[in-house]
Amino acid sequence: MDLPVAIIEAAQNIDWGQVSEVIEDYGPVVQVIQHTWSHQSLMDIMNGSISVPDSVINDALEHRLSNGDYNVKTMTVASHENGKIDIKADTKKLGRIEVSGTIEEMVHNMDDSHVTFKVKERALKDHGLASWFISRMSLSMVQNIFGKIEVEDIPTTIKGNQVTVDLKPVLENTELATTELRGHRLLDLFRVESATPHEGYITVKTKVDVPDDVKEMALNVLR
Repeated sequence: MDLPVAIIEAAQNIDWGQVSEVIEDYGPVVQVIQHTWSHQSLMDIMNGSISVPDSVINDALEHRLSNGDYNVKTMTVASHENGKIDIKADTKKLGRIEVSGTIEEMVHNMDDSHVTFKVKERALKDHGLASWFISRMSLSMVQNIFGKIEVEDIPTTIKGNQVTVDLKPVLENTELATTELRGHRLLDLFRVESATPHEGYITVKTKVDVPDDVKEMALNVLR
């Protein structure tokens, strides 16, 4: 069947070289978006709240710690309905550590990305009687005695029993930081305002400030 003349003329007038350039320009950002989010997860973020299962967090921790020679060898988190989080870690210096506490603050924006955790209970599982004494010390005192316990390339500040992890250096080295969609870095598409633990997952409150056309384009990539 012959195509209508109007369609043939329209096709002849398309600058296919320009189309190819557009596809090439957006190819990398499409790949990063598809690798990072599902349509549902990005919709949740744009609607102001996303639930992150412990399993997703633990998979990310395992991937991170397996790709380097860190003092912290393994780490897992378990969230609970009462707002507490249990963290278990195996370290080179202190052996097995177990801490329990609450998320005091979780922030992500263009200027700052950090999470602050307040330790309520702690134990060194491989230190016998010493663990009893350590459970009554502040975490900063434990660190002063036994040495630092953080992952080396993630800046961590411990004051008393309050631990603040600076996530910005890590995030700035990801594809989200180096990939843009219509002039907006993917890392800056949304802000994180708080995080609340529940049984088996953490609810993260978000806010999106980019224009509607950028949001729609990002979602369309995942349809």
